Amino acid sequence: MKKQSSNSIDINILIAHAIDGDSTALSQILNEVNDFVFNLSLRMLGTIADAEDAILIKIITNLSSFKMNSKFETWVYRIASNYLVDYKKSMFAQYPLDFSYYANDIKFKSDESIEHVFEKIESEQLANELKLSCTNVMLQCLTPVNRCIFILGTMFEMNSQLASEILDMTPQNYRKRLSRSRKKMQEFLFENCGLAGGSCKCINRIHYAITCTRLNPDNLEYSKLTFLDKDLLDEHKSIMEDIEEQVDVFKNLSWYHSTLDNESFIRNLLSSNDVIKLLNFTKEELQ
Repeated sequence: MKKQSSNSIDINILIAHAIDGDSTALSQILNEVNDFVFNLSLRMLGTIADAEDAILIKIITNLSSFKMNSKFETWVYRIASNYLVDYKKSMFAQYPLDFSYYANDIKFKSDESIEHVFEKIESEQLANELKLSCTNVMLQCLTPVNRCIFILGTMFEMNSQLASEILDMTPQNYRKRLSRSRKKMQEFLFENCGLAGGSCKCINRIHYAITCTRLNPDNLEYSKLTFLDKDLLDEHKSIMEDIEEQVDVFKNLSWYHSTLDNESFIRNLLSSNDVIKLLNFTKEELQ
């Protein structure tokens, strides 16, 4: 998540300057959280377009509520997780999925002859794009809260104490719901996903995905993303217990740099006539 390591004193100083209206400090703070927020949003909402929504505005407008005696990273996790669990504007929030529907979609919408239609290299590129998209879609079959639990526990490898604090539940309840969500996902993967021994192969769904506009050969969105070194996120997560083999499909998904240009974002934000009201950065709020 961080481009460079910084201690809590440094981040607190940046926050104080940002609240006083320092746009450079604000940009540095966004650099601290931008990639994390993007990856969490991408997994929670299911599409790149929805992940690029104004979640950073939520962090900025709540920045003055951050208590300097707590960890900034934990505060960001909480703000982002709560926002994404309740988010209603994404495509999958408006058209929700479940495992039964998606399993039927996979079962009846595959074409084994399709691998002969495209050139081998093109087929591999399209299949990889579909795989990256499909794994995010699978996550949408979980309820928003269980999806967030699954992502924090499996992908972000967060321990139950920290994750339960972020989601405002007991560690026991968190572990129980994480176990149930993993079991549901494992059963679905084992039965349906070729990556985990199931029946479906991404290459056999290319034609169907193109036909129903789930895949655009002229705009491979995931292929355009730049990869993020996962080691950069290690200081923001804890070691978790061993997980079953099927769920490694999600544990091993790629991490990406955010698509947001922080400098342009800050410049456009500060040029708004309503910026002072929007950011709500007042010294009185800190007292």
